[in-house]
Amino acid sequence: MTTAREIMHKGATCIQESETLEAAARKMKDLDVGALPVCGEDDRLHGIVTDRDIVVKCLAKGKDPRAVTAGALEQGKPITVDASADADQVITVMEKHKIRRLPVIENHRLLGMISEADLSRHLSEEQVGQFVEAICSAR
Repeated sequence: MTTAREIMHKGATCIQESETLEAAARKMKDLDVGALPVCGEDDRLHGIVTDRDIVVKCLAKGKDPRAVTAGALEQGKPITVDASADADQVITVMEKHKIRRLPVIENHRLLGMISEADLSRHLSEEQVGQFVEAICSAR
């Protein structure tokens, strides 16, 4: 049984809630990722900011990414999965919520992230194909 811990990209780098979206964009560029977990002063996961969020919720609305913080884009409690969850549970959560990135948690701490690319490296072509179809279907 493949677990979330085995699928995930280890060592996810957080952006602090107080950091700007410009800083988030630079981190994404440096790390070659499309999303960053947003962590608070308590060092716990509070949300996720994506490159698309920066474009659609900041730039397209005429806001300044040097003034808007990552925390300003947080929306509700982030969807997560426990590190011990099996691959079917991971896919079910991602499909249900139509998300392409999933934080992996253990003891209330962020361990890593699972992306579509991670799924493609660890799951069968059939599983990945079904996942992509479910995510891309109309909400």
